[in-house]
Amino acid sequence: MIPDHIKIGDAKKLLSEFIGNNNFSKVGFLVDENSKKHCLKPLEEYLSFNYDVITIRGGEENKNLSTCEAVWTELIKLKFDRKSLLINLGGGVVSDLGGFVASTYMRGIDFINIPSTLLAQVDASVGGKLGIDLHNLKNLIGVFREPNCVIVDINFLNTLPERELKSGFAEVIKHCLIRDQKMFRNIMNIRWEDNNWEEIVKHSIKIKSAIVKKDLKESGIRKILNFGHTIGHAIETTYLHKNQKILHGEAISIGMICESYISHHFNKINLHDLDKITDYILKIYKLPKLNHFTTIIENAYHDKKNLSQNIRTCLLDGIGSCGYDFQLDPKLIVKSLEYFNEKL
Repeated sequence: MIPDHIKIGDAKKLLSEFIGNNNFSKVGFLVDENSKKHCLKPLEEYLSFNYDVITIRGGEENKNLSTCEAVWTELIKLKFDRKSLLINLGGGVVSDLGGFVASTYMRGIDFINIPSTLLAQVDASVGGKLGIDLHNLKNLIGVFREPNCVIVDINFLNTLPERELKSGFAEVIKHCLIRDQKMFRNIMNIRWEDNNWEEIVKHSIKIKSAIVKKDLKESGIRKILNFGHTIGHAIETTYLHKNQKILHGEAISIGMICESYISHHFNKINLHDLDKITDYILKIYKLPKLNHFTTIIENAYHDKKNLSQNIRTCLLDGIGSCGYDFQLDPKLIVKSLEYFNEKL
C-alpha cells in the first residue's frame, strides 16, 4: 500500500492542490541546474502562488555542509520563518539535502519532495532518511523525518538521459532481490525499452514503504534496504573524485553483484541464482573494471551500519529474501571485487 502522503500523478495539479489546502507564509523551490531547466520551467506557467527559487549545484560531490550553509543563508535572506514551505524539486541529492536543510532550519520547517529522477522516485524521497556527506563519506550526517508530501510525476522521467534512468533502476532491482522474486522474474523478461515506469515506480514504493512502516529508524528489518550498499557506497566514495566517475546506481549494482557473491560463499543462495543476478545486472549496465581495492576497503570501514569497527552488511537468503547484520571479513570483500572484475 502506498502511504497517503505520497501522491502519484500530475505535478502541476497535485502541487497546486497542496499549496491551496495549506496556509504558508513563504514558499520556495530548491532545485539544481538540471531540475530548474527541465522540471521547474515547464511548471512555472501553471503555478498561481508566489515563490522563491534557490539553485544549488547538482551531483553527489555537492551534497555537503557547505551547500547546506549556502541554502540556510539564502533562507535567512528570503525571510523564511517556521510557517514556510521548502519544495525540493530534483533528484536524490536535492531530496536528501533539501529535506535535511528544512529539518534543521529553525528546528524544522515543512517540506515536500517532487522527485524528478527514477532514483529519487523509488528511493531517496521515500522513507524519511535525510542525509549529507562529510569528508566524502556517504550520508554520515542526517536525520529521520518524513516529508509533508511527496509528489511523483512519471513524466519527469522523460527528461532523463538513459544512464541516469538506469542508475535509478538499480534501486528497483534491489527491491526485487530483497522482497519480490516474481517482480525480479518480470523485469528480467522485459526489454529495457518496454518497461512500464508507472507500474515499476508504484511497485517499488510499495515495497520500500511496507518495510519502512515496520522500522522507521532502521534498528531492524529496514536494514535490508541497504543490500548492495555496503560495498556499493564504498565504491562510489572511492571513485567520487576520480576521472572515471561511477554513478550511485552503478556503484550499487556492483555492490549487489559482490554481496550476492558473498551470499553464495556462505551457501545462502545457489550458483544458479548468483549467475542470474550477475548476468542480468551486467546486461543492463556498462560497468568499469575496478581498481583501488585498498581504498574501497578503507571506505567500507566508515559505513554507518558498522558496529565495533566491524564491517556489517546484508546478504540474500534467496531471490526475494534478505537478512541483515552479517559481519564481513575484508578479504572476502576483495574476493567479491575480483569476482566482479572476472565477470566483465
